Amino acid sequence: MTAIITFIIVFGAIVIVHEFGHFYFAKKSGVRVREFAIGMGPKLLQTQRNSTTYTWRILPVGGYVRMAGRADTEEESVQPGMPITVVITDGVVTRINLSEQEELVGGRTITVNQIDLVDDMFIEGYWLDEEGVVRLPVDHDAEIIEADGTMVLVAPRDTHIESAKLWQRALINFAGPMNNFLLTLILFIGLAFTLPGVSTTTVDQVAKDSPAAMVGLKHNDTITEINGKKVSSWQSMQNTIQTLPNKKVTVTFERHGQTKHTTLTPKGIKNGGMMIGQIGVTSKQTTALGARLRYGFQATAQSMTQIFRAIKNLVQGFSLNKLGGPVAIYKNTSEVSSMGILAIVSFMAWLSVNLGMMNLIPIPGLDGGKLLLNAVEAVIRRPVPEKAELAVTMVGVVLLVILMVAVTGNDILRYFVK
Repeated sequence: MTAIITFIIVFGAIVIVHEFGHFYFAKKSGVRVREFAIGMGPKLLQTQRNSTTYTWRILPVGGYVRMAGRADTEEESVQPGMPITVVITDGVVTRINLSEQEELVGGRTITVNQIDLVDDMFIEGYWLDEEGVVRLPVDHDAEIIEADGTMVLVAPRDTHIESAKLWQRALINFAGPMNNFLLTLILFIGLAFTLPGVSTTTVDQVAKDSPAAMVGLKHNDTITEINGKKVSSWQSMQNTIQTLPNKKVTVTFERHGQTKHTTLTPKGIKNGGMMIGQIGVTSKQTTALGARLRYGFQATAQSMTQIFRAIKNLVQGFSLNKLGGPVAIYKNTSEVSSMGILAIVSFMAWLSVNLGMMNLIPIPGLDGGKLLLNAVEAVIRRPVPEKAELAVTMVGVVLLVILMVAVTGNDILRYFVK
């Protein structure tokens, strides 16, 4: 049960933070956010504030943001001949009911002949108890009760994401991953202030018979360069060493104020399906305030670099075993949950930056795919044709669904069927 609760909190939090990025910048850009959902599946509760409906849904995992746009209108859900209920205030429709589960107090039923809730904003049809066609104007901010009972505002074209400026749309698309990176930074900084100390570039211990020991590295040696490149943090040094398994490396260090050089070969170690290099040293710790703050930024940068390397490795040699879906996340969460709150915070930071980086991959359906379309629009100086964008997005979504099913199936086999 502890593992399940931890999984719900950790995974749910990083997804909500991601979606809040889209939500915030969409609002700032004048795009109507019709719904902000916490959880997935059927709706449990809803409330409306500042033109947005907030819903709590039955599956307590993740969430989503619905922005007004051509992919989210009532054009297809209301057909000619369909009876709907409307509330009219001062001659204008202010509320529309499409749900059979809800009753609209003070409403009248009209059989739809034509409807436009995007451009001309009208409903044309026949009252049940009257003859003749009536044409009713619809308020720009009219409420509409959808088939499942969710009440949202209608989506006139000027509120669509497509109506925002190109740079605003790009910022909205990037805001989700950006929020994940910010969450990672905050978590690592918080972690730094709970640790007894944070890493420096000075060596603390040298493992016996390790590559470092064999070339004479000692306690209190301060590593300054790797292969001529300045070392700014222990994390950056570690990251560089890990990319050089079984390859000769030149190490520059200071000992008693003197600069020295040596050459060693990091030992190749298998880690998560990847070969990484290790030289067998640990870092000396410090409790300085500035060092703790730097640790947060350095750990965030390191995690981003390592995930980029993992993505690059995946592209170079694709394997389902290099990927993990919800099952893998749950399995890892169950292991981390037994290690204490600091391990959970660290895992959450890594998972957050992972989500941000993966979403920036330029695959249609992901934020990176949307940013790629924004870039294409900037180059050709006109919007990508709607049919082309829809086709590309649908292909991307289908591929992502297939990949998710394959990854989930592989995770089940890996962790539960051995």
